[in-house]
Amino acid sequence: MRQITDQLLMIRPASFRMNEETAVNNFFQKSTEELHATTNKKAQDEFDAFVEKLTEAGIEVHVVEDDPSLNTPDALFPNNWVSFHENGNIALYPMFAKNRRRERREEVFLALEKKGFEFNQIVDYTQAEDEKVYLEGTGSLILDRIHRKAYCALSPRANEELLIEFCEDFEFMPVIFTANQDVNGKRLPIYHTNVMMCVGEDFAVICTASIDDKKERKNVLNHLKDDGKEIIEITETQMQNFAGNMLQVKSASSNETYLVMSQSAKNVLTASQINQIEKYTKILSADLSCIETNGGGSARCMMAEIYCPIK
Repeated sequence: MRQITDQLLMIRPASFRMNEETAVNNFFQKSTEELHATTNKKAQDEFDAFVEKLTEAGIEVHVVEDDPSLNTPDALFPNNWVSFHENGNIALYPMFAKNRRRERREEVFLALEKKGFEFNQIVDYTQAEDEKVYLEGTGSLILDRIHRKAYCALSPRANEELLIEFCEDFEFMPVIFTANQDVNGKRLPIYHTNVMMCVGEDFAVICTASIDDKKERKNVLNHLKDDGKEIIEITETQMQNFAGNMLQVKSASSNETYLVMSQSAKNVLTASQINQIEKYTKILSADLSCIETNGGGSARCMMAEIYCPIK
């Protein structure tokens, strides 16, 4: 079992803009007055520069182009609709926004098979959409693949029953809690777990202040500590700048590991937090400001890790 991989799927955007269907409960999105074409071009430039940085670090990035005819503004966040597992199985997830359901494309799997990846079976949860029940992939699920734990903050996009079904199918233990953020003076659920926590090989970055229930907070921390993770605390303000939206990956060529994040996330980290991280791994950051502002997602959301075997 591996916690981190050197193989990533990324989808190059063709119709990127602020998605009006996700903005209802993604409070990280901000409205801008830019034309969609301008926004999409900026997002493509950020995407290309990000891929270049990852590739230079020795990480294998498999880029698939988005299909412009599908009009999928959030296609560059593939980790929400698919996850890849070491036994060759793939999970397909039910999506809250109707226009995001079009992101699930067979062409993506065909492109990866051409690269030599071997897939076993697809475990398809998408019928849950008919019941308006959702579980948005590794946006909702933070997987500790070594200790077989799935951390999940319940929200309109993360259903408890479906989480338990996933855990039974893929042999994970659910660690369930609620995480909130301040929105106009109210505490409202954070839309995805992966904006408030990240689990690496030896550490976890987490905004415990977002877990209002003390018992839930203690339970999450106990699980992380029992598994030998050093806890790196971030504040709610840092979380709002995507400091929780990180993913640890490794170089295929050098075995160096990297904690990948946006420049805005790195900018809000303190010197002591950076020291804590760099005890275990290097930091790789990229400017994703257009994607973050309009899409309400950041570096981690753009990378779907591939653990499936290669021929």
